[in-house]
Amino acid sequence: MSDTALVGKLSEDIISIKQQIGKVIVGQTEVVDQLLISLFARGHCLLVGVPGLAKTLLIRTLSESMDLSFSRVQFTPDLMPGDITGTEVIEDNLSTGQKTFRFVKGPVFANIVLADEINRTPPKTQAALLEAMQEHSVTASGTTYQLSQPFFVLATQNPIEQEGTYPLPEAQLDRFMFNLLLDYPSYDEEVNVVRSTTGGGSAKVENVIGAAEIIAYQELVRRIPVADNVVEYAVKLVRATRPAFTSTAAVKNYISYGAGPRASQYLVLGAKSRAALQGRFTPSIDDVNAVALSVLRHRIVANFTAEAEAVTTDKIVQELI
Repeated sequence: MSDTALVGKLSEDIISIKQQIGKVIVGQTEVVDQLLISLFARGHCLLVGVPGLAKTLLIRTLSESMDLSFSRVQFTPDLMPGDITGTEVIEDNLSTGQKTFRFVKGPVFANIVLADEINRTPPKTQAALLEAMQEHSVTASGTTYQLSQPFFVLATQNPIEQEGTYPLPEAQLDRFMFNLLLDYPSYDEEVNVVRSTTGGGSAKVENVIGAAEIIAYQELVRRIPVADNVVEYAVKLVRATRPAFTSTAAVKNYISYGAGPRASQYLVLGAKSRAALQGRFTPSIDDVNAVALSVLRHRIVANFTAEAEAVTTDKIVQELI
């Protein structure tokens, strides 16, 4: 199938996926769009929202609509790295009578991994996800195990209750393509949520596409051409977040550190993925702007002045756009 035909089929499949997710999830259309953009760009997502906004349900429904394996890890202060990646166990070989080691795979060996409340576990355990997210592999006792493809990590955080938490370091935050903020539903949406969840029965989510098709679409996104002016705009936008390279007063006054080169890469990849999902063959500057907040909000480090004056990184990014 040609790339042009594949783009058309992708946009049709995306409509079907959204319809399946809409059977279970009320509203959150912007978050669903950004999740899908990230998935087809081979990125990972950090979802930030108060409890009860259906973060876990959204991710589980997404995996069901795509016929992907799903695992959930509840991050707690006593969670160990081996609880995520897997451990080696001793087995008796009945034929020889000898004892041998066998690696038992952990929950990270799934297509979609939900790291629930990732900031509740110590840095040593948080770091266990780093290799998996970046290299799509796990190393245990000197042996490297490849993860099944596609591989997509979705981590959640509660922005309110910060007691007893371990904030993610900037190096690990940078591994997440998008940082998505989930807001409260509107009045009408909340009424629909209550009606649908307090009655009998539940909606059945059907599989739309499988792993092989997703991988083909991910490769398609990489092949989509991008105009030079779009790439240059993305790089200029990222460089404008760095106090040493910008003329914007807000950045100089409120930002300690700007975004790194990975942000430029994700802006372009996100723009390409968004264009493909909408059936277009090349991204525009509007596509870059549409993913800019999700890409940049967690890569910009605000200073004490920004905190004192309640200036958020979102406000600064919107001003730059």
